Amino acid sequence: MIKRILLILLAVIVAGGALAWFNRKELILLMVTRADRPPIAENRSVPWQQGPAETSVPLEERPPNIVFILLDDLGINDLTVLGDGIIPTPNMDALAARGAIFTNAYSGTGTCAPSRAMLLTGRYPTRTGFEFTPTPNNMGRIVTMFANDRNNGLPDTVYDRAAAESSPDFQDQGLPADEVTIAEVLKTRGYHTVHIGKWHLGNSGEFHPNNQGFDESLLMEDLLHLPVDDPNVVNAKVDFDPIDKFLWARGDFSTSYNGSDRFRPGGYLADYWTDESLKVIETNRNQPFFLYLAHWGVHTPLQATREDYEAVGEFEPDRLRVYAAMLRSLDRSVGRIVEKLEAEGLAENTMIILSSDNGAPGYVGLPDLNAPYRGWKLTLFEGGIRVPMFVSWPGKIPAGTRIDTPVAHIDLMPTIAAAAGAALPAGVEIDGQDILPEAMGTGSIIRPDDAIFWQSGAYHVVRAAGWKLQVDGNQGKTWLFDLTTDPTEKTNLAASNPQKVAELQALLDRHHANARPPLYPSTTRSPIALDKTGEDKAAPEDEYVIWPN
Repeated sequence: MIKRILLILLAVIVAGGALAWFNRKELILLMVTRADRPPIAENRSVPWQQGPAETSVPLEERPPNIVFILLDDLGINDLTVLGDGIIPTPNMDALAARGAIFTNAYSGTGTCAPSRAMLLTGRYPTRTGFEFTPTPNNMGRIVTMFANDRNNGLPDTVYDRAAAESSPDFQDQGLPADEVTIAEVLKTRGYHTVHIGKWHLGNSGEFHPNNQGFDESLLMEDLLHLPVDDPNVVNAKVDFDPIDKFLWARGDFSTSYNGSDRFRPGGYLADYWTDESLKVIETNRNQPFFLYLAHWGVHTPLQATREDYEAVGEFEPDRLRVYAAMLRSLDRSVGRIVEKLEAEGLAENTMIILSSDNGAPGYVGLPDLNAPYRGWKLTLFEGGIRVPMFVSWPGKIPAGTRIDTPVAHIDLMPTIAAAAGAALPAGVEIDGQDILPEAMGTGSIIRPDDAIFWQSGAYHVVRAAGWKLQVDGNQGKTWLFDLTTDPTEKTNLAASNPQKVAELQALLDRHHANARPPLYPSTTRSPIALDKTGEDKAAPEDEYVIWPN
């Protein structure tokens, strides 16, 4: 009898183990969903600091207010002023038309966090060491597991467990406090500095926005644009994408103010952050202010309000409709910011900058977001790093200005400092260039060797004098493109022009000589197809890059 019971128990254990193994990925996602999380309080009013009731200096004699609007994962083809546009983007188009459009503008790299570090400091990762995008704890391991089960025709993603275990906690992988941000520079000129939205440069201690020059920070603490079960939300899950699976499992909906406990935002993030931005503009109308509004849209998880979803009309697949609705909310945000500045009488003395942290990702499975350029986020092909960059400053930058000179995120820090009349930090090497003279028609951008650099681990890229060299050291592949005749990077000239390869390689070698090592290690190396989306299966002839992160 006892033997029979033991055999039954053994059979149950074996069957349970087999069932658990078969469903291990779903169980892991369930554990991620139920992982310990800080409590989230109900929404509360943000106690924004009140600026002066009256101005002591006439508006025209004050340094300009500066509003920097950063979008997330926006494709260069998403805006009607730059491409075909999924839907009309009249407010962003109008902002571009009233100032300068930089038609060859680039992000700092192919992912978000290093780009943000570059635009705030004006410095390359070779100086700061901030090279890779920090991801939530265990994200790399879980995404790798799902990615390698997909059989999508690409090599496996490699997960470095030892590197991951040696890394600091996600919250502690930040930009060191000894780096000088544009917020700190502006404070020397009496600016009140405010950050709203995504940060992604470390949330704790010295890394927090409050310790990087921002007087106030309404900080994105979670991954959702609205709760999944909110009656006003339309969700679009991207079932084939491993990153999307993790974000939905781990995501929640919370924010914090100046290091407070977490609480619920007061609505859909793009609208809520805009509402709070309008309050900041109003309370600081009598003093110079810097508002850094870092939106989460159109980054996955794809979520839109039902109103925007209905307004954009029919699209196929449905995730494209949700994406379009998210784009509509961002365009509305820009319009509301401009209207508020006008209503407060501040528009003429406010410089507005709009950009995106990188190009659109292929993992959402929407093929035309970066058209006509090759590549995606997580690559350094043009599709991954070509971004909108508009600068509006009435009375200073003529409306309708178009500038073809290449510019990049590292240029924004010295440009904003120049607009404010602020000195750059003493003893700090700044890689970016002031682009205002070109925008204002008073001078040209002079860049050493005419070179802009990008990097992620052993993947190094330089653009100089119209040529672009890409060296993927992870797979020993080199691409050379003449962007003046081949802006969409179709014809690789590396084999036919070894002299140009050597010339540009020498620039890369000098750039990386004595480079600071990465602050935090790369934990994954992922193959990213250049000409297929995450929904497609790659063929043997398809090109790809290996992206370390």
